[in-house]
Amino acid sequence: MALARVSTAELQRRLVHASGTGLVLLYVFGVVTWAQFGRLMLFAAAVAAVLETLRLFIGLDWAIYDRLTRPYEETNVAGYALYMFSITAVALVFAPHLAVPAALMLTIGDPISGLLGTTREADEAKGVETLGAMFLVCLLVSAPFLVPVAGAVAGGAASVAAALAATLADGFKPVIAGYVIDDNLSIPPVAAVAGGVVLAVAGAAPVVG
Repeated sequence: MALARVSTAELQRRLVHASGTGLVLLYVFGVVTWAQFGRLMLFAAAVAAVLETLRLFIGLDWAIYDRLTRPYEETNVAGYALYMFSITAVALVFAPHLAVPAALMLTIGDPISGLLGTTREADEAKGVETLGAMFLVCLLVSAPFLVPVAGAVAGGAASVAAALAATLADGFKPVIAGYVIDDNLSIPPVAAVAGGVVLAVAGAAPVVG
């Protein structure tokens, strides 16, 4: 599968996107506790909210916004803020074995998917090969967290469900009332909910944190 041709600005966006993995790894490697990670994400989300309020309503016009935001984000909340909000939400609601892979699907899976196949329009679906790569990456980042706590069958099924939900969210961005439902907002919650439903039905592991 060939990499899609991407601009320097698009590559920079993907690298910044992937850098959020470092926040998640602080918990994975035991640098912070789960409670501390939740507070860290609350702080990051609050900073993003303040910056977006300044940008949208007061006119904060930093050059970095020109490089890292897309045209449809000029009058809407930018993807980086939605990214922080969605990871924070799953960290506060779901158990770590669901929230961590859901976040990694966004920080790792989405940039890889974007490099493999960018789209021209917000509501244009990605190609089948790109979606397949996204599903595989999401499955690989979810299984190590879900299988150990829920077992091979339930954990594997939850991993598949979470990866499939994230792939669908990544593959198509609907536009509702002129607002793009950005995958930065949708990937973590839909992945955590899908995986959580499987765990709850199987009674295999806790769902909420």
